[in-house]
Amino acid sequence: MACDDGHADGATALLGEAPKGFRGHIEAIVVTDGASGLAVDELERRLIELGFTEGAHIEILHEGAIGRDPIAVRVNNATVALRRREAMAIRVV
Repeated sequence: MACDDGHADGATALLGEAPKGFRGHIEAIVVTDGASGLAVDELERRLIELGFTEGAHIEILHEGAIGRDPIAVRVNNATVALRRREAMAIRVV
């Protein structure tokens, strides 16, 4: 059986690499470095405050015209704009 994005069930990816139209669930926040310009704990805290929590339903609604950045993401019932580099800290299924 396939997920909404065409990947086999259980396949994981980073949200920052997912295409427009991707639908799935958040598996984990995996902040590994300060590539976003924020400290690791600061980025993790901000993402959690915005609703990016384990198990939340997620969908990429729109992406910017230049470099596909930023992206508009629906997380549960809220719409949030993120830079792709920040979205690289979110592992999705």
